[in-house]
This record gives sequence, C-alpha cells and structure tokens, in this order.
Amino acid sequence: MKLSDLKPGQSATIVKILGHGAFRKRMIEMGFVKGRTVKNLLQAPLNDPVKYQIMDYEVSLRRSEAGLVEVTAASASVDSRDGASGQAKGGRAETHAPAQPGHEINVAFIGNPNCGKTSLFNVASGAREHTGNYSGVTVDAKAGHFNHGGYRFNIVDLPGTYSLTSYSPEELYVRRYLSDSCPDVIVNVVDGSNLERNLYLTTELIDMDRPMVIALNMYDELQNAGTQLDYATLGEMIGVPVVPTTARTGQGVDELFDTVIRVFEDSEESVRHIHVNLGQEIERSVRSINDALKADGHIPPLFSPRYIAIKLLEKDAEICRMVENSPHHEAILALRDAEIERLGRVFPDEDVASVIASEKYGFISGALRETMVKAKSDASSTTHLIDAVVTSRLFGFPVFLAIMTFIFWATFQIGSYPMEWIEGFVSWLGGVVGDYMPEGPLKDLVADGIIGGVGGVIVFLPNILILYFCISFMEDSGYMARAAFIMDKVMHRMGIHGKSFIPLVMGFGCNVPAIMASRAIESRSSRIITILINPFMSCSARLPIYVLMIGAFFPTHATLVFMSLYLMGIVVAVVTARLLRRFYFKVDETPFVMELPPYRIPTLKASLRHMWAKGEQYLRKMGGVILVASIVVWALNYFPLHDQQSSTPAEQALLDPDDSRINPEKDSYLEMMGKAVNPVMEPCGFHWRATVAAIAGVPAKEIVVSSLGVLYTGDETIPESKLSERIKAPSPVTGKPDFTAGSALAFMVFILLFCPCLATVVAVVRETGHWGYGVFSVVYNTVVAWIAAMMVYQVSLWF
Repeated sequence: MKLSDLKPGQSATIVKILGHGAFRKRMIEMGFVKGRTVKNLLQAPLNDPVKYQIMDYEVSLRRSEAGLVEVTAASASVDSRDGASGQAKGGRAETHAPAQPGHEINVAFIGNPNCGKTSLFNVASGAREHTGNYSGVTVDAKAGHFNHGGYRFNIVDLPGTYSLTSYSPEELYVRRYLSDSCPDVIVNVVDGSNLERNLYLTTELIDMDRPMVIALNMYDELQNAGTQLDYATLGEMIGVPVVPTTARTGQGVDELFDTVIRVFEDSEESVRHIHVNLGQEIERSVRSINDALKADGHIPPLFSPRYIAIKLLEKDAEICRMVENSPHHEAILALRDAEIERLGRVFPDEDVASVIASEKYGFISGALRETMVKAKSDASSTTHLIDAVVTSRLFGFPVFLAIMTFIFWATFQIGSYPMEWIEGFVSWLGGVVGDYMPEGPLKDLVADGIIGGVGGVIVFLPNILILYFCISFMEDSGYMARAAFIMDKVMHRMGIHGKSFIPLVMGFGCNVPAIMASRAIESRSSRIITILINPFMSCSARLPIYVLMIGAFFPTHATLVFMSLYLMGIVVAVVTARLLRRFYFKVDETPFVMELPPYRIPTLKASLRHMWAKGEQYLRKMGGVILVASIVVWALNYFPLHDQQSSTPAEQALLDPDDSRINPEKDSYLEMMGKAVNPVMEPCGFHWRATVAAIAGVPAKEIVVSSLGVLYTGDETIPESKLSERIKAPSPVTGKPDFTAGSALAFMVFILLFCPCLATVVAVVRETGHWGYGVFSVVYNTVVAWIAAMMVYQVSLWF
C-alpha cells in the first residue's frame, strides 16, 4: 500500500521510496528508509497535505508525495500459502524459504514484441497467458505472483514495445505504467537472436535510471546459431546484469530472480549508472536542459531529468504536457526550442530524434563488437527458404487458402467424432433423468432447461478446441505475421492497415481479444475501422450454430458451407471497411511497418495449453451465463401453465391452429414475445422459435443453441432424437418443419452478421473511446444481417 492510503491514527512500516533524483534523496535524508515506522497524525482541512510522525519529529507531505512511499500496515502479513508445499504457483519448484511479511518485490517485464516476454512470464508465475510469434499478443498488463528467495514476487507482463515514446498505444501504456506504479525492478527481456534491435529499448530504460536486469531470452537459439556472446562483460559495460534464459525450457529463470533480489537489495556488483553517450552536440543540449529541470523543482520525480531532457528534444507530446505543469515551463520549453534550433544548424539534414537514435544504435554496435562474435553461417536460411514459398507471388495465396480450408475441414470432420460421444452421453443423462425423477416442473427444468440447454452447447466443445489449436499453432509458428505480409496490399485496398489482418484472423477465435489486439495498429483511423469490422469475423461462439445447422441440412457439403459463411463475413467486412474509408475516415496516417520474426516450431505443450485455456473459458461460460439463460428461456417457454397442457401431444395436434379461442391460452410467454416480433423476421424465413433464439443470442452467441435446445427438447413426439433431427421434424400442429435448408442458411447468415455480443460491444466502446461506435456496431450490423438473411432466403425459394 502507499503512505497516502493511511488514515489518521494509523501506523505503517516503510518498505521503499519510489520516485527519482532530488525527491528520493531528500526523503531518505529525512529518515524515510526501509523498516522505519511512520504514523498519520492528521490531515489538512482540505485533506491535503498530511502531517506524519517519523522517528521523533513531524513532517508534512502532500498526498502526491506520500503516494511515492510504499508501506506495509503494522498488522499486515503476506499470505505464503503458495509456497507452503515447496511449489510455486504453476509448478516451478521453490529453492528458497517462503516470503516473510513485508518482503515483496514488484517486477515489470518489458521488451520488444515477440521477444518471449509472455512465455517467460508464464514460466515464472505459472500463468496461462497466450503467447504468439508476432507482435500484439499482450494487449494489456497481465499480473502474477510467486514466492522465491524469501520474497513474494508480484510480476506484471506489459505489452511489447520497441521504445518508450508516445508513438503507439503500447509505448504510452508501458511508460505510464512505469510512472504510475514505479516497479522495484524492471526485467528487460531481449531476444538473443536479435540483440542489436532489442537493446535500443534497453538504452531508453538506462536513460530512465531504473533498477533493471536483462533477461537474455532465447539463449539456446543464439548458441545453436554458433554465435558467441560474453554476456557478463556486456552487462558490466552497460551497468546492467545480464542473465541468459530459455523460456521454452525454463532454463535460467531461478538465476534471473536471484539476480533481481540482488539488484533490489543493492548487492549486485555489476550494477552502475551510465549515460548512453549521444555525441558531443546532443550531450551539450541534454546537459543544458537537464540542469534547468533539476533547478525547477516542480516537475514530478517520475522519471530521471536526463530522460525527460532527451524526450523534450524529441518533442515527445506526453513529456511536454508533463513539463507544462510546472510554473516555469515556458523557460524550459524556450530553452528546448533554442537547443533544437542550434542542433538543426549542426545537423542540417537530420532531425534531432534521428540523430539520437543513430547515436544509440552506435553505442549498441560498439558494445556488441567487443562482446559478440557472430557465426559465419546464415542462421536464418530456414526462414528464407520457407518464406520463398509461403510469401511468394505464385504460392502465397494458395498456401494461405489451403491452410484455412484444412482448419475448417478439421474443425467439422475431426470434431464430429468426439462430438457424437458427448451427444451420446448427454442423451443418456437425459434418459436417466426421465426414468428416475418424478413428474413435475423440477423434472422438466432439469431435463429440458438444464440438460437440453447446456447439453446442447457442450457437445460442440471438441470443435472449439480444434479451431483454437489450429489458430494457436499458426500464431506460435510465425506464419501469422507472413499472412499479414501477403495480405497487406489487399488490406490497403480495403482501406485499412496491413497489421489489421492479425486482429481480424484472431476474431475467428474471439472478437473481444481481437479488438483489443487492434491497439498494435498505430494509425487511429485504421485501428477504429478494424475494430468496427472485427465482429463480422465469425468467432468460435457462432461455431456451435454452424455445426448444428450444417450437420442437419448440409452434411454432404459441410466444408463448402463452412468456408462460404466465413468468406461471407470477410466480404461484408471488406465492403464496410471501404464504406468507412470512403465516407468517414478519409486519410490513413501510418505506413505498414511490421516485424517478420523467424519461424519457430511451436511446442505441443504451449499449443495444448492455449487450446485448453480457451476450453476452460467455454466451460465456465456454460456454467454461468449459458446455464442462467437456459433456465430463463425454459421458464418463459414453460409458463403460464394451462389446462390445455395436460392434454397429450396427439390431442393438441387435433386443435385448430387458427382457432383464436385456443391459441392464446396455449402460448407461453416466450411464444407470445416471439410471435410479436416475428413479423419482422418472416421475410428471412424465421419461425418464432428461430426469432427467439436469435434475440437470446445478444448477450452471448452460445445462448442461441442452448435456447434452441430448450425450445425443441420438450417435443415428446421424438423423445430420443438429436437436436439436429428435432429442428428438421414436422410440427405436430402445422405438419411443416420450422427449419428448411433455405431458412437454416438464412438463420446462419443472420447469426454471422447481426448485433455483436455484449462483451464485444463493450470492447468496441472501450477501445474506440466513444459510445457512438458501439451504437453504430449494434444498429449497422443488425440491419446488414437482416438484409443479407432476407436475400439468402428469398433466393433459396427459387430453388
């Protein structure tokens, strides 16, 4: 907790002082050191500042300053149950004693996209965050914890970033996290196979003057390539300890956190503060601004003055706004402008940011020349060989289409076998309930509401798992980035960015994380367009609906219908993107710049872990929202009870369906609602049950199948049949089936395109920053869905 959280009369023990420079030095001089007790005496009338007692004197601090002092309450204790069995969370064995109260180290994992940062985080914390061999996988901070070396480690996996500017949302997010949370130690994860590029971020962290350890990840790849690196000497040169790690096997992870402890305790000998030399002229400007910042005293001590000075020369917008909070900001910014003008005369053909970057890369090259010997062989020959095929003009698109076709075939055909086993178990379970439970509403609830609703959805779990396994394999291998590469020109003609392709493909799994992954797109207009068209990508929640309808009406052309639905979603997304670019977002601000990482063979463990993580989400949803929705739909369909319901199905079949004296008494609440809305959906070929199921799918698309399961389970004329047979069976009242091939196809098209689920709408609003985009997504998608479904059904009538 922070000192600012203490209430009057409460005491706490100081854990550490956050912040930098003069503020930190002054606080330590005044006795705010680790282990000292501090007490909140009283607050000013406006709650700020606050008077504290430390040692035998009183001191006044503003709340903003007290927020930079981390404390632990006198009665606080750390729950060390994670280490009670000698095993850290996730199965990594502990080699040291459990954490003691107050012994906590907050660690932030920072690195370039695709450096193995999230894999290392997973190994350390036992988490199951998804890793992928392309940028943009981590779209928010992921937190974990474990005990090691007598400390409790609170670790955070931050989004991948190439630098710490305000150029992209990820960079801004990471920098704000560092300023707001002030982690005790930064673990800078660098890709051992691409050191020169990765160490640029390291130079920016050195400028910040934060406690840091470098995790030299993928060290096995560096060794396999024949490259020799004296990482110990490299660490001594740059003042940051370097620890080789291999996240895939867990090698070096314990040593990494042992080093973090030594850095935290100020006992690591290789740690020293250096300045990355930026050349005589740049250094002159940095020193001038640095001195002015130190003399100012009003700028929050969130970053080192040197870092702020460098970012001011680069005209970083966020840093400029921070400096403008000082009453002396005009003088500082005027000095900055004068130095930029002077540097413009010294470097007439370059801007200051380019000169600084060039000097930093020169520093990195010099350090690596003294510590690294590269192998003569081309370690990337395998990547080049594969790329010669999968990204070529001749084979690129056919290979991509072949891969996607295989995924859809495997999802339907291979998944059909375990699907039948689960169907058999659900049918057996329903039979047990029917045989042994006494007649009454409770039996109907269990048999029709719970087993019929939830059981109708759980049978599609194998299809979901297969789809996610295939997508995970593509992501981990590095092929997804190549798919974005070959699709860039197509994306550009659509009016969006080449990087948009990856979030769109991720949308086949789930639209919510796919929308969040759009943060990796620097162009705001392309990012918003990608977010708005992503719901047209057919997510896995729609998959059970397709499997049900295709299995019932198109079993001999399953792969073709599958492909056609997904392609239709893509076509609608393309048309929508073109319209948005043509009439609303008329300018694309950012060129296509994207890393193409080397190919890597995904481990079966990682792919299966990601697959099962999604399976767990699916099962949790069935035990939550789908179960509740199934019970609600059953209740609305079961009540009100009438004497007519005591008659047999055969007797009900003799009733005149047009007799207005009978039907109102027969209708359930759900049927009344469905029939009230259904005139709007009749041009699409919908029966009232289809309309009700579609409306029920607004909170979550999986509810569509569970609703159909509830609505059709109560038909006693075919008690042992599957749901796919029930929806094809003729109605005992009308003699006609509720679904035909044409209406089933229209139903799938409508489910594909209509209003996104509530979680997706929330993600749209959150990522775009405006509720109007969420309203647009609901209204526009529903109108498009109705038009498309109506056209499909009307055309089907001709055949």
